[in-house]
Amino acid sequence: MTYKTIILEKKNGYAIVKLNRPEEMNAISREMHSELLAVFIDLENDPEVKAIVITGGEYIFSAGMDIKEIAVIPDKDIDAYFESAMTYLEKIYLCRKPLIAAVGGFALGGGFNLVTICDLVVASESAIFCHPELKFGLNPLFYPLSQIVGVTKAKEIVMLGEPIGANEALKIGLVNKVAPPERFMEEAEKMAAILSKRSAKALEELKKITAFAPRMDKIAALELEFTISANLFARDERKLHMSEVLFLEKLRKKKQK
Repeated sequence: MTYKTIILEKKNGYAIVKLNRPEEMNAISREMHSELLAVFIDLENDPEVKAIVITGGEYIFSAGMDIKEIAVIPDKDIDAYFESAMTYLEKIYLCRKPLIAAVGGFALGGGFNLVTICDLVVASESAIFCHPELKFGLNPLFYPLSQIVGVTKAKEIVMLGEPIGANEALKIGLVNKVAPPERFMEEAEKMAAILSKRSAKALEELKKITAFAPRMDKIAALELEFTISANLFARDERKLHMSEVLFLEKLRKKKQK
């Protein structure tokens, strides 16, 4: 499929989805909604892709919603617009594969939302995160952010709308790693390459744990994790991995003799 607002690059075991509206600061249009939905359907069904990197490039991640577009939406089309936005975000948020946001420059509003629904975040030292929606009489997306930084800090971020630099984002747990502008994509791809060597089924099940366990009581969470462990342990894939480990251990002992 040919895309107009994004660029898809598939590598060895992972894919890179790049927002591609540089003249509009990667503002997220209705067309981009549709293309992001389509590309994530494609990637989730591609067995060769085990991890996905989302980026906007070196200078900007995304300025958020396309203000020029939403400023002229007729009242009768407002519900359809936000349903479109919710549909693509839900698809990404519920993706079975690990998602890495590689953030260079600004991630504002809807762009910030896109970052918060990823599993891991690598930020350039030049990255800036901000939720300015309240200034325009709109509400920022609160839930995913609160799951990352906690309710109290999330309230501060969405209510005050103050910009957050990369180092502050690292301090509050919003990002996992900060790298120089010339290296942040390299760091994100390193993570993706590591994940690409892991069991696809185990990664999928681990994402389930990270989604559900934090909202469960202690016993229910442990039961969930051990149930998943038992299911994974019974797979032929585990037996193959275990036999490889045992074989390497035998070789090591032979060399020591």
